[in-house]
Amino acid sequence: MIRKIYADGSELDFLKEVEKRSSETNEKVEATVREIISAVRTEGDKAVKEYTAKFDCPECKYYEVPQEVINDALTESDPKLVEALLNCVEKITAFHQKQKQNGYMITGEDGSILGQRVRGLDRVGLYVPGGTAAYPSSVLMNAIPAKIAGVKEIIMVTPPLKDGTPNKDILLAASICGVDRVFMCGGAQAVAALAYGTEEIPKVSKIVGPGNIYVATAKKILYGIVDIDMIAGPSEILVVADDTANPKYIAADLMSQAEHDKLASAILVTTSENLADNVIKEIDRQSALLSRKDIIDCSLENYGAVIIANDMMQVCDIANRLAPEHMEVVVENPLEYIGKIDNVGSLFLGQYAPEPLGDYYAGPNHVLPTGGTARFFSPLSVDSFIKKLSYIYYTKQALNEAAEDIILVAERESLTAHANSIKVRIEDIRKCTD
Repeated sequence: MIRKIYADGSELDFLKEVEKRSSETNEKVEATVREIISAVRTEGDKAVKEYTAKFDCPECKYYEVPQEVINDALTESDPKLVEALLNCVEKITAFHQKQKQNGYMITGEDGSILGQRVRGLDRVGLYVPGGTAAYPSSVLMNAIPAKIAGVKEIIMVTPPLKDGTPNKDILLAASICGVDRVFMCGGAQAVAALAYGTEEIPKVSKIVGPGNIYVATAKKILYGIVDIDMIAGPSEILVVADDTANPKYIAADLMSQAEHDKLASAILVTTSENLADNVIKEIDRQSALLSRKDIIDCSLENYGAVIIANDMMQVCDIANRLAPEHMEVVVENPLEYIGKIDNVGSLFLGQYAPEPLGDYYAGPNHVLPTGGTARFFSPLSVDSFIKKLSYIYYTKQALNEAAEDIILVAERESLTAHANSIKVRIEDIRKCTD
């Protein structure tokens, strides 16, 4: 049963529990992951294949999925699913195209040239969960912005099914998005293979994509060896609502995230106690009809709540403190809250913008910061797949004019060799002009 809390100070203990769940580390998991990483770094593909046999299936049909098999997924899939995914691709592409950045050049009257070049990363690794938690939508959300950014090669890793074959829906998404190569391996061993490279799996510059606690821990440990998107925690949704909201919709939306994981968090903050009571009744009614009821019940009991606030200012304060992954604003004038909510992964406005709209179709990315990290992290975007390079060109005249300032600052920092690098040039320049 989801709890009801009044925002009179008693909600703070609950909020702390929600925040704490994402920051806890599992020492046993970390020790196991470090052992796996070490084995993959030393033994390469041999270790990856052994761990795949141990954790996923005794014998894989492929290690690297042949290109013709990836192509066949497109022709052999349900045409309605293909059409649905292509419609999603169109929306996601249109949104992310707007994020493309251009370099720039600044020229000075003294002949100096300054500039910035923007380019896509050379090679990116995409981790895609397999088996029962197979999400082709995650392939779209990761691969499309990478392609738009100009990434030269996308290497996908995904665990095999129990019979040793790849998940066809994931291969379909890979085919649609133009993923270059697909390897059948998962877990920490796949992350390590992408980070260090093996005989067969190329080393990448960045690893993106969701995974279980072993995948997340491996990404965290290997950050610095390779770049990563973010450390994803359990899913979460915060719904803020007034008395104009439909309790049936609110209950459905809370459970849409609670079904992900027993650690998922689903919270309603409202100024209406009547709405709060009706949402609780709707949760009881609707959850009985859902296939993942046990997970939903556990999630809502431990990390779910209906919080009754005094006014909308207090609602916004709670929202900005939690900095949730997803936030729905279901109030009379939802657009008024765009400038009031600063800390959120993705904002859903109004009765008819439920969170699953963003998961699949609307266009903004569904790879979002969790666990309060929306205070300083942004959603996955084209920016996630680029690097920026600056360049500087100075003429004799330009360096001569800047020299005294540079030398003064360098000597104040006791970096006399820095100052000398300027002085030796200035001496020659000034000799020529005398």
